[in-house]
Amino acid sequence: MVITVSYHDTVTKLQGLGSPEAGPFDRYEWYRLLESHGAASLVAVGTDGERTVALSLTRGQKGLEPLTNWFAFSWKPLASSGDTSRILVEIAHDLKKTTHRLDLYPLAAEDGCYEELCEAFEHAGWSVHGEQCDKNHILNVQGRSFAQYWNARPGRMKTTVKRKAAKVDIEISHSFHEDEWETYEEIYDRSWKPREVRADILKAFARQEDSRGAYRLGIARVDGEPVAAQFWSVENGVASIHKLAHLESAEPYSAGTVLTAALFEYAIDVDRVDLIDFGTGSDPYKRDWMEECRPRFHLTCLDIRQPAAWPALAKRMLGRLAPRKARG
Repeated sequence: MVITVSYHDTVTKLQGLGSPEAGPFDRYEWYRLLESHGAASLVAVGTDGERTVALSLTRGQKGLEPLTNWFAFSWKPLASSGDTSRILVEIAHDLKKTTHRLDLYPLAAEDGCYEELCEAFEHAGWSVHGEQCDKNHILNVQGRSFAQYWNARPGRMKTTVKRKAAKVDIEISHSFHEDEWETYEEIYDRSWKPREVRADILKAFARQEDSRGAYRLGIARVDGEPVAAQFWSVENGVASIHKLAHLESAEPYSAGTVLTAALFEYAIDVDRVDLIDFGTGSDPYKRDWMEECRPRFHLTCLDIRQPAAWPALAKRMLGRLAPRKARG
């Protein structure tokens, strides 16, 4: 069959692509949200008439890059069912007409996305370089109750929650309410965390998850004052931890830890999830809660025939030739 490749400045071509069990960042609605908030789309679509693959991209400073937002856990092509590897190779070939460079990230390895993209762009003649760019901490529940999971946590964490929980009131909401979201935003703004970039996108995403019945917002209070908040979503057996913040003034009460324990308990015993995903980041505290760590990769593809790619290619070669410092 003949494979055709086309380019679009809107994400509408993504409708109907991807798995019904896709995560929140692997479906048309996510890209539509980004586009509605000003993102400039360049969607590369390949089809053989029966099967379709689409890469949701945008133009960056160096070349093409993923259409995404920094708080997304991963990025991947969207495809119809069936073997679409030949179509992906054809898209990779055709993209040389559009750019000298692609940077694709963060890519997962466990679902085959990273390897599939590497093979497709190498087969299409790009110079491909991949490296780990982040980590993704997860918990496979494996049918355990919260009590069974909690029994395996570090002793100091269990002791902290046992001592502090009585002083912290927890509320978990299933529906988006403007006043509760304002409480979350106030806590975040007053916390140690840096200013939220594009808080409007996060709020719109929270509303979107609410429309799917996936929204969870936990708020912890001490003496009636909101001191910690966390935004989660739960769908298709997966609980995703998107945002968390607490006031430094609440640290004596360990309100953030108590709230996290409550949300883990709710996700495991009430929502009955199979997996809890703590997103990206190598924060040390995540190791206390999670049991596995998966790599996330950054794939850089350069077209060696285009002069615009040569400086980056030269830099890559020099990096390989540079002597390594002795250890000791």
